[in-house]
Amino acid sequence: MGNKILMVGSVPLETAEEVFRMFAPALGRGLASIPDGELGERRWWVQRFPRVLYSKHPDIETLERPPEEDLRTERLTRRGRGKGWRFRIREGVRELRFADPGTGLGFTDDAVASYAVFRRMRDEGVIPADVRFQVSIPLPNSSAAPSVIVMEDLERFRRAMRDGLRAEAAEIVRRIPNEDLAIQWDGSWEITDIYGGVPEMDPAGAMARNIEQLRDLSKDIPDKVMLGYHLCFGTFGGWPRFAPPDLGRAVEYANAMIAATGRRVDWMHLPTLDTVDDAFYAPLTGLNVGGARVYLGMVHSMGSFDSRLAVAKRHLPDFGLGAYCGFGRIPPADLPGIVQDHVRALKALEA
Repeated sequence: MGNKILMVGSVPLETAEEVFRMFAPALGRGLASIPDGELGERRWWVQRFPRVLYSKHPDIETLERPPEEDLRTERLTRRGRGKGWRFRIREGVRELRFADPGTGLGFTDDAVASYAVFRRMRDEGVIPADVRFQVSIPLPNSSAAPSVIVMEDLERFRRAMRDGLRAEAAEIVRRIPNEDLAIQWDGSWEITDIYGGVPEMDPAGAMARNIEQLRDLSKDIPDKVMLGYHLCFGTFGGWPRFAPPDLGRAVEYANAMIAATGRRVDWMHLPTLDTVDDAFYAPLTGLNVGGARVYLGMVHSMGSFDSRLAVAKRHLPDFGLGAYCGFGRIPPADLPGIVQDHVRALKALEA
């Protein structure tokens, strides 16, 4: 099983077969797992929840919604104040719940369908025999953010999402052979909050609220299933959505995530920026993630790749590589170049 390259998640193609055929032959020897590309609505990550979930829930009231033209064009960021989704829980609802636990959020049905394609293509030899099928799921705090949920209802939204996402993971584990499965929890809002970048939230409580969501989240995922985390500086509105001065708080959060998970963590992906500043990477010396494989999101801005790789290795001699985030919002025509960027990264680690 490879551990040099991590495919973070989303890919702007139409089918899982297209994703597997594009990436597996080129990168398979370096992969421990491969995702289906987060097809359809999942391409928009947590931005799909307001339209397909929150706005249709009988216990949730829609306070604001984007103009009709924004809905038609899948606009992901506000044009101005009051131009996005905004929700609250209806009066009299004591506890918010989402219907059909285990399948209601859509991850399970998609995973089962894509796994069938994965298994066929593995049998055909397109996907190496020791590569697992990866399912990427957003963390609860990324799924319910204060820019969308009124503050007084935020914690109830997050509890509902935590319960719903945990149930989806448990059902995926039940329906897909565990020895073939890898689950990745994705966090973007968390990193922004950890660095004090969410105006609505008290920075003093950032670490606690972003660790608390992890307790029991993976308790129904057996040890036979590989488990990892992907952290991201965000792409909605352009990358990076948030650019911190160094990796200090990200490293602190990664260490705390491993400690709070309650079972083995197989990998931890940390984002990086397009900088060769030694001080940005220096906190990597403080990583304490046990046996988890570290992947750094350095496959971007390839003109400076070699220099950035050399600087990072001063502080963390052994790590794998991945992109800064998923590719779901980029033009499909850019994908061949992205594949070649990953091939270059793989060869650099194999040298």
